[in-house]
Amino acid sequence: MIKVGIVGATGYTGAELVRILSRHPEVELAVLTSRSYEGEEMAGVFPHLTGFTDLKLVPFQKEKLALECDVVFTALPHGYTASMAGEVLAKGKKLIDLGADFRFRDARVYEEWYGVKHEAPALLAEAVYGLPELYRQQLKGARLTANPGCYPTASLLGLAPLVRAGAIVPENIIIDAKSGVSGAGRKLNLRVHYAEVNENLQAYNVGRHRHTPEIEQELSAAAGTELRISFTPHLVPQTRGILATIYTEMKTVITTAALLDIYRDFYRHEPFVQVLPEGNFPQTKSVAGSNYVHLGAVADPRTGRAVILAALDNLVKGASGQAVQNLNLMFGLAETTGLEFPGLFP
Repeated sequence: MIKVGIVGATGYTGAELVRILSRHPEVELAVLTSRSYEGEEMAGVFPHLTGFTDLKLVPFQKEKLALECDVVFTALPHGYTASMAGEVLAKGKKLIDLGADFRFRDARVYEEWYGVKHEAPALLAEAVYGLPELYRQQLKGARLTANPGCYPTASLLGLAPLVRAGAIVPENIIIDAKSGVSGAGRKLNLRVHYAEVNENLQAYNVGRHRHTPEIEQELSAAAGTELRISFTPHLVPQTRGILATIYTEMKTVITTAALLDIYRDFYRHEPFVQVLPEGNFPQTKSVAGSNYVHLGAVADPRTGRAVILAALDNLVKGASGQAVQNLNLMFGLAETTGLEFPGLFP
């Protein structure tokens, strides 16, 4: 059994990790840490986990994690994981960071967009960007994985096939994305209070969202040239889900059927990416609670543009489910282990 530690177990992504891993046949939950609920039982803080874990929450101790765990998941705000990663790796253990500390290949980009000094820049060259559909081979046997952000996961899965195929003008990409409130985390924040969110739709961090350079980095790698995108996120009054609507110019105008064929070919062996039939479009409720991504596309000959839509659960494929997918690859397990469950409907 793979012994797992989760740092930050009482945030939304940490709790989702516990939910998924508590049913994983090859995993034993060993250490769950929390500053806010130290000494309490995880199932007491999250009653939906009653019967699935009896672990108590303990304070963060690098030594305890390195001693008792084979792999450590960190579900922390940016700036915290970098300071502990080296010690965990030095003990021969693996680390999967659900934060932003190891997503960038250039520490200067991280420091510019996140406003803090990177504490372990030497590890950036080793960290593997944890999007299995693009980096599966590198993830196999990796020691350090940087789990992608939720918006980048939807955006990159929506764009990678067209960029790789050279089917679009990559300098002209607009991403309009909406997220449920859980994407803002569990910490108290006036913007996500019920009275602020209910019956409301709002854009935020327009032109300066921190996921922008992450998307640009990976699209640039796929295109073989440096790209810039327009990305605008929105907050919608629902708990889970991301829907990204992407607009891009086609190099040669093709039919919707031909456009979808590019996606079906690119993702033909992918267990968690489902390309919908022509005329069907992704919706967040169809993937809620699952690790699946639904993709749809339309070729618009009138404007010469392709419109791509991607839907996923921001807490599962956008965070914790994808992290478990990465764990499976890192430890040589079947990639789908512990993750083959459908979404919840209604």
